[in-house]
Amino acid sequence: MGRVVIGMDPHKRSATIEAIDEREKILTQGRFGTDTDGYQPMLTAGRVFPARIWAIEGCYGIGRHIAQRLVADGESVLDVPPKLSARVRVFDTGQGRKTDPVDAHSVAVAGLRSRGLRPVSLDDATVVVRLLVDRRDELGRARTDLISRIHQLLLQLIPGGAKKFLTRGQASYLLRTTPLPDGIVARTRHDLARELIEELTTIDAKIRAADKQLHQLVTEHGSTLTGLHGIGPSGAARLIGDIADIRRFRTPAHFASWNGTAPLEASSGDQRRHRLSRAGNRRINRTLHIMAIVQLRRDTPGRAYYRRRLAEGKTTMEALRALKRHLSDIVYKQMLHDAKARGAGETGPGGHTGATLQSSADGPIPTAASSEKSQPGPATKKPKTKSP
Repeated sequence: MGRVVIGMDPHKRSATIEAIDEREKILTQGRFGTDTDGYQPMLTAGRVFPARIWAIEGCYGIGRHIAQRLVADGESVLDVPPKLSARVRVFDTGQGRKTDPVDAHSVAVAGLRSRGLRPVSLDDATVVVRLLVDRRDELGRARTDLISRIHQLLLQLIPGGAKKFLTRGQASYLLRTTPLPDGIVARTRHDLARELIEELTTIDAKIRAADKQLHQLVTEHGSTLTGLHGIGPSGAARLIGDIADIRRFRTPAHFASWNGTAPLEASSGDQRRHRLSRAGNRRINRTLHIMAIVQLRRDTPGRAYYRRRLAEGKTTMEALRALKRHLSDIVYKQMLHDAKARGAGETGPGGHTGATLQSSADGPIPTAASSEKSQPGPATKKPKTKSP
């Protein structure tokens, strides 16, 4: 028997599989649970075929838990992006209806016919960085929510409220210096504000501890990203966690297309124009945006680049987008330098949440179309043929 591809449509508590050979002949099908009692029979059913490979949809999403268990048991696993299996399903059935057996078949065919699918490997230290930076972002959102609620209560307790950028110490001072109000409603607001300020104290302590931990991990990773103006420990950890091995992007243009800073071509006929890309890894895009804003506030090479773009006739938003594209190249070169300094292998595990087929989306397969290359030049005018 030749090569066998076992396609899997994973869910939280169940997984549907289908094994096909090189001619797409169905060899076996089944639905198994993802608990211990269901996983072992599924593994036994797959190991009937010696030359097998597992193709799982969304190995960095809903299929992550089952893919990691298979890799830990010595199985070869390919990550099939959901968009790829969806295209196979539409072309196969003609109507795109979703059922678990149809999805498993589409994943198996995609794993058999597609080239360039990324093999799944065991989680490494970059996953730890990503988990911790996700937690840091959650703490930041919780702090913003607390500050908003404190502002609302202080506005009703103090005429004019508090200033926009409020720290815990300032909020506590305002509440202490405010006379204790009369009436049950005002006193209740006062008590709630005091409780929220105590919660803010706890969150601020957790944020400081998280920043310290992220700084230590970034240093141990051998990264020099924090040396770039506008990137702190949290931003560097986000870049390391989501990108992993920067060498999976062949050029800076592929990296810019993947993070959404490269323009998309929207030409029609003789008119050539490009528009803003709203796809890509939005977490990395946000990190580059923060880096750009910080550089604009100081006398940095980024500000000089921004002003040159303005002098060329670009609007402020166009100049900012050009700056983000420029900073994407700088981050790419810095991470490439760090990777060479560490002396890592030729390819790394990589990986991040989400999957798609194009590099401009948040997916694991970095490819760039001709419309996604960096900084296209102006269109050249061609002489028109004169009519007789």
